[in-house]
Amino acid sequence: MNPQHPSSAQAPDWAIEAQGLRCALNQRVVLDGLDLRIGVGQFVGVFGANGAGKTTLLRTLLGLQPLQSGRLRLLGRDGVALRTQVGYVSQRDPVGADSFLRARSYVATAWQGERWGLGLGQSAQRAQAVAAALRAMDAADLADRSLDALSGGQRQRVRIAQALVNPVRMLLLDEPLSNLDPQAQQRILHTARRLCTEHGITVLMTAHDINPLLPHMDQVLYLAGGKGRLGTVDAVVNGPALTALYGLPMAVARDAGYVFIHPAGGFMPEESAHCGHDHAHAPGGDGA
Repeated sequence: MNPQHPSSAQAPDWAIEAQGLRCALNQRVVLDGLDLRIGVGQFVGVFGANGAGKTTLLRTLLGLQPLQSGRLRLLGRDGVALRTQVGYVSQRDPVGADSFLRARSYVATAWQGERWGLGLGQSAQRAQAVAAALRAMDAADLADRSLDALSGGQRQRVRIAQALVNPVRMLLLDEPLSNLDPQAQQRILHTARRLCTEHGITVLMTAHDINPLLPHMDQVLYLAGGKGRLGTVDAVVNGPALTALYGLPMAVARDAGYVFIHPAGGFMPEESAHCGHDHAHAPGGDGA
């Protein structure tokens, strides 16, 4: 077992139980009446158009976004009392691309802290935690390299390692595959799958493109129009299910193992639909 993973002898069956979640961003209701039940150790892909509420949901689970109404149990406890057992990687990297900070030091900044920040002092325990987190992300060989010398994929693996440096039972990853080449994407996805399978960590990963995640996910959470649908790929990513979710006729085409989602009539309003492949989008994310 990963030495950073807490004992799961009395772990709950459900990592997330939610009923009627209502979340708002800047006084605009983004999610309304969302029900979720996600098992421990599951890998869930979270999809939807820009503004559908993907980031808002992750921030709500982390306790950074207030919940307007509804009931939420996280890791067997009401509310977000166990937020220290949840790792989070945001879309925005808090360290500039030209940073000379070594990867080892970057990961260490989050040790025994709820917020990113430079830590003081050294200890064998912290060094062991940092080494374990880097190994978990196949990034041990990057420990002494400066961040500015890393590729996009390498840097993203180091960022996820930082979220793992403390004992966590859930990992929330917001668009970790953005602007990465397919090989770098698959390396992160394989590693995330291993965290679920071998260490029982529940992973929620937002993405614009469903296709890279297809071989790795246990479930899909699709968000649209303030609502959400959770289930297997076959149960969620089909014409009738997405039509009910979007409120307009939707179609799903499959070809050579890829999935393409589009309105049945061929037109999709930009603010409310998603075609199943990646789009150019602002580096800061979808704002919701």
